[in-house]
Amino acid sequence: MESRRLKSSAVIAIYSLGIIALIGTIYLIERSIAKDSFKEDETNYSYVSKTIFDESIPVMNEDSGVQIIRPYTNENVKIVKNYYDYKGEEETQKNSIFFHENTYMQSTGVSYGGVEDFDVVAVLDGTVTNVKEDELLGTIVEIKHSNNTTSVYQSLKDVSVKKDDQVSQGQTIAKAGTSNIDTNLKNHVYFELIKDGQVVNPEENFTKVNTEQ
Repeated sequence: MESRRLKSSAVIAIYSLGIIALIGTIYLIERSIAKDSFKEDETNYSYVSKTIFDESIPVMNEDSGVQIIRPYTNENVKIVKNYYDYKGEEETQKNSIFFHENTYMQSTGVSYGGVEDFDVVAVLDGTVTNVKEDELLGTIVEIKHSNNTTSVYQSLKDVSVKKDDQVSQGQTIAKAGTSNIDTNLKNHVYFELIKDGQVVNPEENFTKVNTEQ
C-alpha cells in the first residue's frame, strides 16, 4: 500500500510538471505572436532611433517668468502629428512616427495643422538665431529664449523675420506651410521645444512658466 502511494505521488508530480511546462510554452508562443503582430516586413524597412534633428541648438541662460504659449492663435488648429513619448499610449506612438525613404523616424516635436492657412507666432520673447531652407523639412526658424530654452518652427512659408531679429511673444513670424518629410500633413507647422539642450514635449510645457529652477 505504501509503495502504491509513492508511485501515485510520483505520477501526480510528473503530470503537474508537464502541465506547468505546457502552460509556460503556450504563454511564450502567445507572447511571440502578439509581438510579431505589431511588426511589418522588416526586409523592406529600416528602423532607427534617431530624431529629425541630429544637432543640439545652443541656448542662453537668463531668467524670465513668462508662460509659454502655443505657436498659433487660430482655435481651429489641431495636432496632426504627436511628439514621440516612449511611455505614451500605443495609438499616440503610432501617430508620432515619420516614414520617409523606407526609414522610420521618431517625432521630436508636434505638428499642428488641420487648417488651410494660419499664422505661426513666437511662443516667447527671444532672438532669431537662424532662418534656413531645408529640402526635407521646409523653411525653418529657430528662436533662442531665456532660461536655456529654444523653439524651432519648421514647414513654414512667408517668413517675416530674419537672423538676429528680436521678437516678442505672440508676434507672427511666418505662416504654416508644407514639408517633404510627410506630404500627407499638408499645411501645418512642426514645432519643437528644446530645454537645456534636450527636446521636450511641447504639449506638456505650454502651461508652465519659463523660470529658473
